[in-house]
Amino acid sequence: MGGVMGHAGMAATAVRHLRAAGSPTAVEPLPRPVLRAVRADERPPVDPAEFRRVLGHFASGVTIVTALDADGPVGFACQSFASLSLDPPLVAFMVARTSTTWPRIAAAGTFCVNVLGAGQAGLCRAFAVSGADKFAGVAWTPAPVTGSPLLPSAPAWIDCTITTVHTGGDHLIVVGRVESLDTTNEDAPLLFHRGNFGHFTP
Repeated sequence: MGGVMGHAGMAATAVRHLRAAGSPTAVEPLPRPVLRAVRADERPPVDPAEFRRVLGHFASGVTIVTALDADGPVGFACQSFASLSLDPPLVAFMVARTSTTWPRIAAAGTFCVNVLGAGQAGLCRAFAVSGADKFAGVAWTPAPVTGSPLLPSAPAWIDCTITTVHTGGDHLIVVGRVESLDTTNEDAPLLFHRGNFGHFTP
């Protein structure tokens, strides 16, 4: 403690001396450094088309993430979904920061993940269209806890409350706490691989 107080006293003495000598006490900050991901002589970032081509080899399930706000039901097709934690029960999905659907889901503060079955590629395509009335002709019931749209034809659903949102480049990582969940049938899942839909055969 004595050393700290000693340094503080010395600093105060120096400031008083500078003021008495007429020297300015303000110090101009150094210019901000140039921030860059790679040096000029390093390999540039990967080409987006190549990124999609390679990552397309990872097969995934397909979901429709839904919510209910003051203007009615809203939702979008989501391939980037995953379970995150058992204790507490958490799931996560990724959504583009340019999405027009996300602000409504965020405002609702809740969402329901509807896991799609092998015969629901058409439904997925309908919810992947931007700006359309995606719920036109689509039956749904309120999820038991949040009231988010639950699609009865989906083999499984997960009803959630948003807990945190993280930035991830041009996407957002949305984490939700699972409030309730269930399965409705034993249909094979709808899969997405290299730009095409398919299904799983045991």
